[in-house]
Amino acid sequence: MTNNDWKNRLNVVYSTNPDFRYEEEEKGERQTLPAAQQQLKVWIDRKQRAGKQVTLVRGFVGTEDDLKELARTLKSKCGVGGTAKNGEILIQGDFRDRVVDVLVKAGYKAKKAGG
Repeated sequence: MTNNDWKNRLNVVYSTNPDFRYEEEEKGERQTLPAAQQQLKVWIDRKQRAGKQVTLVRGFVGTEDDLKELARTLKSKCGVGGTAKNGEILIQGDFRDRVVDVLVKAGYKAKKAGG
């Protein structure tokens, strides 16, 4: 780290200690929680999608690879397309009940949310 790299130290309080040395936190890959510890919420969303419904699964804590694997499983069980991005899973269509059933059978704590 160079001494002039001030953007990485924006929210650091000034220290008067002459021996103070700022150390950045290392951002590592998040570990995937076991299925029983996951708190997933399943939503139906229509906003900014031209009136088409999608089923959203939010609250997954883990790596992107595990999120994509769960999305692949849900898409195959529902027989539709979808994607996994920004920490949430999008399934095309209104499959909230089926998605909750699949998640509960897989050991996740899942519940319907948002109307």
